[in-house]
Amino acid sequence: MVAPERVNDTEQTLAWSRELVDPALRAAIDTLPGSMRGIAGYHLGWWDQDGKRTASGNGKAVRPTLTLLCAALVGGRPADAVPAAVAVELVHNFSLLHDDVMDGDPTRRHRPTAWTVYGTGAAILAGDSLLTLALDVLAGCAHPAAGPGMRVLSAAVQELVDGQCADMEFERRSIVDLAECQSMAGSKTAALMGGACALGGSFGGGSPEQTGHLRAFGEHVGLAFQHVDDLLGIWGDERTTGKPVYSDLGNRKKSLPVVYALTSGTQEGGELAALYAETKPLADKELRKAADLIERAGGRAWSQEQADLLVAQALAHLEHLPPSPAAKELTGLAHRLTHRTH
Repeated sequence: MVAPERVNDTEQTLAWSRELVDPALRAAIDTLPGSMRGIAGYHLGWWDQDGKRTASGNGKAVRPTLTLLCAALVGGRPADAVPAAVAVELVHNFSLLHDDVMDGDPTRRHRPTAWTVYGTGAAILAGDSLLTLALDVLAGCAHPAAGPGMRVLSAAVQELVDGQCADMEFERRSIVDLAECQSMAGSKTAALMGGACALGGSFGGGSPEQTGHLRAFGEHVGLAFQHVDDLLGIWGDERTTGKPVYSDLGNRKKSLPVVYALTSGTQEGGELAALYAETKPLADKELRKAADLIERAGGRAWSQEQADLLVAQALAHLEHLPPSPAAKELTGLAHRLTHRTH
């Protein structure tokens, strides 16, 4: 069976993916030096800072799931794509470790972030270690797509880093236009999701044309995912997101709905620009006001509309691929990612 029979139950699909990927991911982490292994396992939710096992999970594993389903969609065995899925998940967590440091976020997945527990330098090094391990996992597998896959993954990482750099730069700029904000999000988030899908296609034995459609599917879903992530960064419930409410506004992030509001030409957009221009930290009252201004300027509705449009464009690429249960699961996953609460 490619995946659970209830193809619309994305939670079952994600659980199926974790069952395939988790043993290989744990085996990979076990090869790390002790200092890095401890931090990585803590970040992934496997144990606490004293090394005691916890009931926490290592996230939803969305990107590895995309890899496995894309391998199945082109007629391959998902099990053969596990090394690619593990590599993608390692890269994703490398980016999260660094992102938490750069944003100064104190919590992730309802726990203190790794840098607050082990220190900034150690968390950065642990991220570096996971990135190196990702390439090592691909290099060490015998699959014929492994060599080209390393280049696919490396290119995605370079785009991710470029997008993250732009994201940080935007925080220092008073003016950011909507097109460059969308380009930043495409690099920061969509590139890795596109790479995850392309890796699945190549490890599944797909043709270059099929792999190209899968990459485009992943990139569109990734950008839609970023729209929703940005919405949750403002209006998400801390009890489900595990991050402080209004965290992105507190960091004065130029996220997609924020930039839409700032460039809307509305009175609300002007008031938001004035709030963002202040140098002192924004108080709770000001954070609530900023969120309200973004909504009244149309940023919240626009981002959700964009997410829906991008998902429709993503699904159009699946029409060029063979109909299968995996296609239905990818469709369900795309909708799940863009209508989530955490």
